Amino acid sequence: MTLISSNLMRKPESEQADNDDVGSLVRIAAGDRQSLSSLYLKYHRRLSRFLERVTYCEDAIEEAINDTFLVVWQKAREFRGEARVSTWIMGIAYRTALKSLRRTGQALWEKTAPAGDLLIACPFDDHEVLDWVAKGLILLPFDQRVTLELTYWMGYTQEEIAEIMECPVSTIKARMFRARATLRNTLPQLGGFLVQRPGLGTSPGADRSSCAQH
Repeated sequence: MTLISSNLMRKPESEQADNDDVGSLVRIAAGDRQSLSSLYLKYHRRLSRFLERVTYCEDAIEEAINDTFLVVWQKAREFRGEARVSTWIMGIAYRTALKSLRRTGQALWEKTAPAGDLLIACPFDDHEVLDWVAKGLILLPFDQRVTLELTYWMGYTQEEIAEIMECPVSTIKARMFRARATLRNTLPQLGGFLVQRPGLGTSPGADRSSCAQH
């Protein structure tokens, strides 16, 4: 008998998508490989986007995703519905990435997303600024950078990030605070100038820092 009960299936969810994912896990727990394949296809792009922000190695990304879904296959029976399925899967991917980091070395995991990707969260139509912010992010410690990525580019709440990274919410808040402080202090230096730019109203350092924070 699996640990996923029919009561879990009836639990109210904020999104229909999560109900569908819970159903997939129930079938996976029963040995349904087709449901595993469907869940893999559904989450592959999301996991790729996340992993692309911390490694430049495409092979490492694919390996991490495959390892993630091997764990999903093996652990589906243990899912208890204490978090959304997407959060549960992202947590597995994060821990898989950490194992890969330790196994292959820090070098593979020292690159943020291409500057163009920052358009998702940054209002500036300025590739110089976007590249500048990306350089600021790469200076952050791994845990702080991942926290910002999960917040601003993946859209997770602090509570969900705490679940993913297996730490208290207070730790996530502290990482956010330190990351923002670091960016405020380093981005103006990386920019190399502090003159007023037309249309922004304040110096690039001030506006660019706010881009990194919001």
